[in-house]
Amino acid sequence: MRNLRRKKSPERGTGAAPDASDPVEGTAPDVDAELGTDMTAVTNDIVINPLDRALAERATLIQLCMYAMDRARSAGVVARLSEGLRGIGVSALQPDGTRFDPAHHEAGGTTPTDNPALHGMIAETEVLGFADRDRVLRAPVVTVYQLRAQCNTFR
Repeated sequence: MRNLRRKKSPERGTGAAPDASDPVEGTAPDVDAELGTDMTAVTNDIVINPLDRALAERATLIQLCMYAMDRARSAGVVARLSEGLRGIGVSALQPDGTRFDPAHHEAGGTTPTDNPALHGMIAETEVLGFADRDRVLRAPVVTVYQLRAQCNTFR
């Protein structure tokens, strides 16, 4: 039986488009030289999904903004950082006046009170907490009211 396939000539001067299945002569339309067929970056045999990369970069930027808010001395800077974080779903947690819950708050200290209604309530937030939508990134560090009579028994 005769081979019906034409042999490729060493010169391609015919003006014909390169064969898409030939890796030397051309590439398929959905393949990029730096990206794989599924649009994942290939670097030194490590495949990086663009979504994973974007999520990792977002998390890094959120951490950087939290760091900046902790150190900001200007109310305007804090307000601008808070506004920017809120725009991407990250909110500052400042639970002043709510009941202390060790599952959601970290106690940084206590302050004495004579009012039994304030016992166990959060007096102030020492360090802001942050949540990315429903996921807590950092619990707020708070000062909790404690009845004066109970404060004296622990000293």
